[in-house]
Amino acid sequence: MEIEEASRGESGHVVCGSWVRRPKKVNWAIIAKAAKRRGSASPALLHIFSFDPITTSLSSSPLATHALKEGDGDPVAISVHPGGDYFVCSTSKGGCKLFEIVGGATTGITILAKELPPLENAGLQKCMAFSFDGSKLAVGGADGCLRIMEWPNLSVVLDEPKAHKSIRDMDFSLDSEFLATTSTDGSARIWKAEDGFPLSTLERSKDENIELCRFSKDGTKPFLFCAAQRGDVPVVNVYDISTWKKLGFKKLSRKSASTMAVSLDGKYIALGGKDGDISVAEVKTMEIYHYSKRLHLGQTIASLEFCPSERVILTTSSEWGEMVTKLTVPKEWKEWQIYALLFCLFMGSVILAYVFFENSDSFWKLPMGKDQRRPKISLFGDSSTPSEDRNRWNLDL
Repeated sequence: MEIEEASRGESGHVVCGSWVRRPKKVNWAIIAKAAKRRGSASPALLHIFSFDPITTSLSSSPLATHALKEGDGDPVAISVHPGGDYFVCSTSKGGCKLFEIVGGATTGITILAKELPPLENAGLQKCMAFSFDGSKLAVGGADGCLRIMEWPNLSVVLDEPKAHKSIRDMDFSLDSEFLATTSTDGSARIWKAEDGFPLSTLERSKDENIELCRFSKDGTKPFLFCAAQRGDVPVVNVYDISTWKKLGFKKLSRKSASTMAVSLDGKYIALGGKDGDISVAEVKTMEIYHYSKRLHLGQTIASLEFCPSERVILTTSSEWGEMVTKLTVPKEWKEWQIYALLFCLFMGSVILAYVFFENSDSFWKLPMGKDQRRPKISLFGDSSTPSEDRNRWNLDL
């Protein structure tokens, strides 16, 4: 089931989107749109929409809207803090902007602009990422400069102007210990997040360009996935993060990927293609479970992200706007269903034990004595009367 959220015409084309995780498994979506410069001009906009898991759709009107200043240019990328209260937006002219989400869906939401001194005049930042524990923020520039900062005090951990030729993608490991970055020249490097120390440069063949990177997130498989182009063949390389050696590769898409994501529970990996297709594979088997052909017909998918609590993906492209897609993957047991099954199994075993006990003599055909009687057993307590209890103990009350 695929549901398209049409691009609303009050502004320019959609640039990118991201989920906002809220308490009680509530999810919102931030959609960034470029300025509309033809006809009736309008500024670049940041929208926050609510998400309905029943209809698998975003709300028809935004919960909140914020207009960027003309001098900031258009949005480029968005990264949302794991706490769901802050997000950073890089712009084409004005560096990076910090925003706070204030309020709730019932009381009203406001997007407040905040100061972000280290990045306000940092130039074009192509990608950003918060660590999973929310303690670090990393940004990668078109000029190849890599910055890692503490959050929320924004003290600089690393400011490396020659990290890459031009940074293309980045991702933190699940334990927030490592940061992986890729470059437009096809290389990829690993950094220690705590102090910014460069640990390794990933191995690749002569005709191979590493383009995208994502760490595994299930907590049991310490892998790094990298989408690469090996000649004309797109592949996904798998690296062991204990040695940073390549374990193997798998072809998951027909054409090269423009974006990649791993689900929050680490069970699925998704690739968004330059031809508008998306492929979703199970990490355990690396077999494709969902494929949407020409989801964004003829357009490069600009952003792709798994919903934090549903088997749903948010994708964006400049031509077709934002789309919310429900994945056709096997349904999983919910927590209450597991407890209900265990309770039914327990009650079934109790009933079977009772029936077996009541009929055990006839089953084994054991002889009974002349005055021998079977004791009475109740599933819900002792069935003997008070007089029987007194006679049993020879009490004269």
